[in-house]
Amino acid sequence: MDKALYIAMTGAKHNMKAQANHANNMANVNTTGFRADFAQARSMAVYYGDGHPTRAYALTESPATDFKQGVINQTGRDLDVAINGSGFIAVQGRDGTEAYTRAGDLQLDANGILRTGNGLPVYGNNGPIALPPIEKVTIGSDGTISIVAQGQGPETLVEVDRIKLVNPDPAEMEKSADGLFRHAVQPVLPADAGVQVTTGALEGSNVNVVEAFTDILSLSRQYEMQVKLMKTVQQNSESSARLLQMS
Repeated sequence: MDKALYIAMTGAKHNMKAQANHANNMANVNTTGFRADFAQARSMAVYYGDGHPTRAYALTESPATDFKQGVINQTGRDLDVAINGSGFIAVQGRDGTEAYTRAGDLQLDANGILRTGNGLPVYGNNGPIALPPIEKVTIGSDGTISIVAQGQGPETLVEVDRIKLVNPDPAEMEKSADGLFRHAVQPVLPADAGVQVTTGALEGSNVNVVEAFTDILSLSRQYEMQVKLMKTVQQNSESSARLLQMS
């Protein structure tokens, strides 16, 4: 009986993990540049010596991320950028390391530091980008930042830096707990001049709401089935105990 109980328990456990994964995707359906996470489990046979497996437990596969592009929404804002096709914007993570994101909702803080919408410094040619007091700023399709200094006219437009854009193989990128991406091998990636951005636009989340909601319902039913199986095992165990007492 314990075999059936533990098999059902592992199934219920991984159903709960998958539900949490899909719920997180649903919660980020309106998050700029968000990439949905996949949840996958498989049966893992357990062997004791030679012969056939004695049981099969549920095992969560390595988590993966959906890298397909989200919908591009026009905003008209000078500091909003959306990456065309593949690629990432290099930023400084909370831990001080270089990390990568698709969120292009950029802003300037009081000290002139260019940051993402959640406050992370954006990297340029030589580290975090810092701009002097300005009248106007524009971002080119290759990430080049041009400014008109405070008190100057539009004829003084000058290039000051360039957003670091990288284009690694998505299969080698891993999503960290902070929601940023990092390369599995190289801690710092080289800039790629081929990555292009659209100014005045933002990339939305790539979460498919209908699909995510359907998956949550399916996982909920699977969890209920596993719990019912555990109850059935308990009832069978109690019935066996009563039979042993009678004998």
